[in-house]
Amino acid sequence: MKKTILTGIRPTGNLHIGHYFGSVKSWVELQDDYNSYFEIADVQALTDNFSNPQKVSKNVHELAIDLLSVGIDPKKATIFVQSMIPEIAELTIFYSNLVTMARLYRNPTVKSEIAQKKAIFGNEGESVTYGFVGYPVSQAADITAFKGEAVPVGEDQLPLIEQCREIVRKFNSIYGKTLVEPEAIIGKYPRIKGLDGNEKMGKSLGNAIYLCDSEEVINEKVRSAITDPNKIKKDDPADPDKCMVYYYHKLFSEDNLSTICEECKLGKRGCVACKKELAQNIVEYLKPIQEKRKYYEEHPNEVDEILKEGTQKAREKAKETIKEVKKAIGINYFDDKTK
Repeated sequence: MKKTILTGIRPTGNLHIGHYFGSVKSWVELQDDYNSYFEIADVQALTDNFSNPQKVSKNVHELAIDLLSVGIDPKKATIFVQSMIPEIAELTIFYSNLVTMARLYRNPTVKSEIAQKKAIFGNEGESVTYGFVGYPVSQAADITAFKGEAVPVGEDQLPLIEQCREIVRKFNSIYGKTLVEPEAIIGKYPRIKGLDGNEKMGKSLGNAIYLCDSEEVINEKVRSAITDPNKIKKDDPADPDKCMVYYYHKLFSEDNLSTICEECKLGKRGCVACKKELAQNIVEYLKPIQEKRKYYEEHPNEVDEILKEGTQKAREKAKETIKEVKKAIGINYFDDKTK
C-alpha cells in the first residue's frame, strides 16, 4: 500500500515561483507514489491574519485554482480546506496539553518568525498571540489526523516536524500506541530567493513573481532584479554568482546556461538583454500553467466541487483518527464499548 503524505499551504495570496520550485513542484511529483493530502491551511493563516479574515477566505478558491493549475490532480490527491475539518481543532486541544510554552518558544522556526515580525513591526512584533506561538501544535494535528507517515518540507521546516514527532511519542507513551510518527521528506529544490536577493520570496517583501503574472508584469519585475553592482557599463565583465538574473536563469534557462555564464564573465552580455531573455523564458515556462488556470477560472463550480469532495473525503479520515484518540484517552463516554 502507498504511504500517506500530508502537507499544506496558507491561503494568503497566489502562488509565486518560490512556492512552485520550493515545494509545490515536488508535490506534483509525489502524488503518483503516495496517498496524498494537500491542505489549504486557512486556520493556520488566521494566526497572523485574524484581524483581516477576508484576506484568508477570498484566497481559498484562488489557491485551489493555483494548485490545480500546476498539476495537482484531484483523481490522485485529496485537496481540502482545513477549517472544514473540526477534528483537527479537537486534536489541537488534546495535543496542547502535551507541550510546554517554553518548548514552543524554543522551536527554531517559531523563533525565526517572531524575529521577522519584530523586524517588520518593531515592538508590536513582540505581541504574538497564543495561536501564533502554538501553530506547531495545530500542524501536528494536521499531520496526525490523516495518519501522515511522511511530510514534504524544506529544511527550515524540520523543527516543526520534530515537534510533531515529540507530540506523537508523548501521546503514545501516555495513552498507548495510537498515532503515527511522521518522517520528513526534504524537497528536491532549495528555497528560492527574491528578486532583491532576499533569502525569502514573499508578497509582503514585494520581491515575488507570481504564477499568474502577465507577460507585462513579468517583464517589469525582471527589470527590477538586482545584478552585480560592480558591472557599470554594458561590456564590463561581471560575476554571475552576484546576479539575481543569473540565479533565475538557472531555473528557467537550463539549455543556454553555460553560454549565459561565460558571456557574463567576459563582458559580452548586457544586463538589459539578459533580463529580456530571462523574462521571455519565464513567460514561456508559465504559459501551460496559466492556460490551465484560465480553464479553472472559467469553471469556478468545478473548483468548488473538487474542494467539497476532497474536504468530505478528508473529514471521513479525520473522524476515524479522532475516534481512536478519544478511545485511547478514555473519553469516548457514549460509544458502544462492545464494538
